[in-house]
Amino acid sequence: MDAVIKVFQFIQGLGVAVVMPIMVFIIGCAFKTGIGKSLRAGLTVGVGFIGLNLVINSLLGVTLSPAVQAMVERFHLSLSIIDVGWPASAAIAMGSTVGLIIIPLGLLVNIVMLLTNTTQTIDVDIWDYWHFAFTGALVAILTDNIALGIIAAVVNMVIVMVLGDITAPEVEKSLQLPGVSLPHGFTTAYAPIAYAFNKIIDFIPGLNKININMETMQRRFGVFGEPILVGTFLGIIIGALAGYDVTKVLTLGISLGAVLVLIPKMAALLMEGLIPISDAASEFIQNKFQNRGKMYIGLDSAVGVGHPVTLAISFILVPLLIFLAVVLPGNNVLPFADLAVIPWMFVLITPIVKENGFRGIIVGIVVLIFGLWIATDLAPLITTAAQNVNFNMPEGATMISSICDGANPLTWVLVRLNGLGYIGTGVGVVVAAAMAVWNRKRIKKEAEFMHSHAE
Repeated sequence: MDAVIKVFQFIQGLGVAVVMPIMVFIIGCAFKTGIGKSLRAGLTVGVGFIGLNLVINSLLGVTLSPAVQAMVERFHLSLSIIDVGWPASAAIAMGSTVGLIIIPLGLLVNIVMLLTNTTQTIDVDIWDYWHFAFTGALVAILTDNIALGIIAAVVNMVIVMVLGDITAPEVEKSLQLPGVSLPHGFTTAYAPIAYAFNKIIDFIPGLNKININMETMQRRFGVFGEPILVGTFLGIIIGALAGYDVTKVLTLGISLGAVLVLIPKMAALLMEGLIPISDAASEFIQNKFQNRGKMYIGLDSAVGVGHPVTLAISFILVPLLIFLAVVLPGNNVLPFADLAVIPWMFVLITPIVKENGFRGIIVGIVVLIFGLWIATDLAPLITTAAQNVNFNMPEGATMISSICDGANPLTWVLVRLNGLGYIGTGVGVVVAAAMAVWNRKRIKKEAEFMHSHAE
C-alpha cells in the first residue's frame, strides 16, 4: 500500500502540464490513433498548458494581484481571514487522507460511470481531482469520519461529471471546443446557478432585453470594442484605483490587454492536440457502443478561460469583489491570492448566458456575494485541514480560506449536508445517484436520436 501511495504522490507532484500529455498519449494509443500522432497530441497539449500557465501566472498573477493588494493598502482595508489561493488549497486537499487516494478513486468512478453509461465524459484531467479531495477532506474533519469524507468526494465527482455532460454542448458551441466537456470541480459548480438566474432574468421586463457581448461592442465601437482594447482599458482603470504612477498604470493596461489576446491563442494550441484524440475516442465509442451517444474528453476549464466575455466580466468584477468584501455584512475574508482565478468562475457562466456580458455580471455579483459568505463559513474547517497537513500559515493569520474552492457552492452544500449526520450524507448520495440515472436516460435518448438520423 505504501508503494501504491508513493506512486500516486509522484503523479500528483508532476503537475497538470506533465500529467495531461501522458494521459492524452495513453488514451490516443488506446483508441488506435497511432503512437506518433498520440505522442504529438500529448506534447501539443502539454505545450498549450504551459503557455496558458505562463500567461495566467506571469500576466494575471504577477500584475493583477499586486494591483489589488495596492488597492487594499490604499483604502486601508482590513479583514481577518486570509485568502491563500488555489495552490495552497490543492496542497491541503492532496495532503489529506482523502487526497492520497483521490486519483485512483476518481479514475475508478469515471470507469464505472462510463461502463454504466451514466456519463459521456472520459475525464483525463486527473490533476483537478483535488477539488473532490478538498470537499472530502473538509467533510472528514467536520464528521471525524474518513469514510464519510471519501463518500462526499465521490458524490462531488458524480455530480460534476453529470453537469459536465449537460454543459458540453454549450462548451462546444460558445467556446469552440469540439468534443470537450469541462467536469471541473470549481467551474462546473456555478452552472446550476447560471441556469437559474438566466431563466429568472428572462421573465424580468426590461432586463431581459439587455444584451452586451463582444460582437455587439465591436459593431458599435469598431476597433475600440476589440478584446485587446477592452482589456487595456480595464487594466488602466484598475491601475488608477490602485494609485499607480503613469508607468505602472500603462504597464498593467497593456498586460491585461495581452491576456485577452494570448490566452485564446494558447487554448487554440491546446485544442490542436486534443482534436485528433477526441475524434478517435468518439468514433471508437460510437462504433463499439451505439447506445453511448457522443463522447467527450474532460479537460481543465483553463481551456475556456480565454473567451473575451469571460475575461472582460472578470476584470470588471475583480475590483468589485474587493468592495463587496469590505461592505458585505457577515464576510471576514480578504480576497487576495485567488483573484487571478476569478475567470474560472465564469467559464461556463458565459456560454449559459449566451455570451451576454450584462447577464454574466449579474450572475457574477450573486456568486461573489454568496462565495464570500461561504468562504467565511468554511474558514475554520479549511484552517484545521491546513494544520493537519502542516501547512505554513501566512504570518499573522489565525484563519485562512480561499475563493477556489473555499467559495465553492457545491462544496459548501455537501459539507453542510454531511454535518447533519448520516441523513445528510444519504441525501447527497441519493441526489448524485438520481442525477446519474437521469443522465443515463438522457444519453440513451440522445444515442437513439443520433442512430436514427445516421440511418
